Parts: sequence; C-alpha cells; structure tokens
Amino acid sequence: MKSNFSDIVNSDTPVLVDFFANWCGPCKVLAPILEDVKEVLGDQIKIVKIDVDKNQNLATKYQVRGVPTMLLFKHGKQVWRQSGVLQKNEIINIINSH
Repeated sequence: MKSNFSDIVNSDTPVLVDFFANWCGPCKVLAPILEDVKEVLGDQIKIVKIDVDKNQNLATKYQVRGVPTMLLFKHGKQVWRQSGVLQKNEIINIINSH
C-alpha cells in the first residue's frame, strides 16, 4: 500500500482517503456513509481506506491525529481535510465543489 499511495492520489480521478482505526466507533459510523457516497458518485471518485495502526508512517506524514480523518486529493494535491463523521450529502457536496 505505501509504495503506490502516491500513485493512487496522483490519478486523474479525485481520491477521498479515509484514515480510520478498527477500534474507533465513529469510523464504524462513517464506513457505510462512504459506501453510499461511492454508490452515488461511482467512477467520479476513488475512496481509499487507510488503517492508521497499520500505516503509521502515512498517518504521521499527513498529520492525522484523530480518526476518522478524511483527505481529498485532486491530481496529487490535498484540497480538503476534515476529522470526524460527515453526512453523505455533505461529503458529496465537498467532492463536487473541488
């Protein structure tokens, strides 16, 4: 995963990265919301889940201190970030606005 993370976020498709942990309650709430977002947006977005416990270097690099934290990348650049749970429509609006 680490080696191709930059390849993934450098794609032409916007990439929403969800930094999560298995022990995190709000992360479990966010997971089905992100599945709904993917269902609505389809190929317009890639959603990548990163387990902070297994990818501590990546979490440190992006200064993820709380989970869940979502980062939106467009052409390899981080254009948005937010910690905590958002509703499906909020996430879709954010993705569409970038």
